[in-house]
Amino acid sequence: MTRIMTSSWSLHRTLGQSMYQWPDPQGAPVLQGSGQGDLILLELPAELAARGIGMLEVCHFHFPQLDDGYIGEFRQALADSGVELFSILIDAGDITHPDAARRTEEVAWIRTWMEIAARCGARCVRVIAGDAEPVNSGDWHDMEAVQLSAGHLRELAGVGRDVGLEVLTENFRAMGSKAGALNAILDQCEGEVGLCADFGNYKGADKYDELAAILPRATSVHAKADFSGLLQMDREDFTRCLDLAKEAKFTGPYSLIFSSPGDEWEGVEQTRQAVMEWL
Repeated sequence: MTRIMTSSWSLHRTLGQSMYQWPDPQGAPVLQGSGQGDLILLELPAELAARGIGMLEVCHFHFPQLDDGYIGEFRQALADSGVELFSILIDAGDITHPDAARRTEEVAWIRTWMEIAARCGARCVRVIAGDAEPVNSGDWHDMEAVQLSAGHLRELAGVGRDVGLEVLTENFRAMGSKAGALNAILDQCEGEVGLCADFGNYKGADKYDELAAILPRATSVHAKADFSGLLQMDREDFTRCLDLAKEAKFTGPYSLIFSSPGDEWEGVEQTRQAVMEWL
């Protein structure tokens, strides 16, 4: 199995900063972005294959269409290039929303995107653990939002099993911002939910301690490096993150995440070369 992939987010500008808002996935999208790039999504698999990248993650908002015809074309483009669709990154939906009726709607919206991901042939979906602010009152496991998040993630993992998808969450947004809360959620999921560990989502003095606390549970890694405006990678920081993954005996795929100014393909390639030194 190849261990190198990338995300459509890393090629956000290449795809024309295409953020298609889908308030109703059964309806028409609303484009919030330029929509004019060097590549369209259907061309991306072949370009990745030409660059030696064998797997792809797609942010849900990069899909311009969701009809069967378009999804069939997308699956064919993947098959023709030999690129696997590892995951759909569902970048919205709050499974810890304080209003119960709204929370039910958010979970139903995520379920719809899971069905779309299954139609696309994805292996996984990444679901955000929630937007509630984690507050430790002594034991993260007792926090109501932790219990809500874990309960809905387990529910969605059951949906995933029915349609052939694994469900992952990530150290992303509020509920994923503290390793203690995230680990408590995963504890309560009892192995039913995987983890995408993003190198760049923890900041500050405790960044490496927080990463070290979650990496042993990682199913996949978002290998995100910091770059200066001149495409100069912070190799010291990135090497430390890769060392932590190695110490955690991580054996899953690395997704090359580039979200800095500068040429996106160059940023992805620099990240690939750095990761390859650890494989």
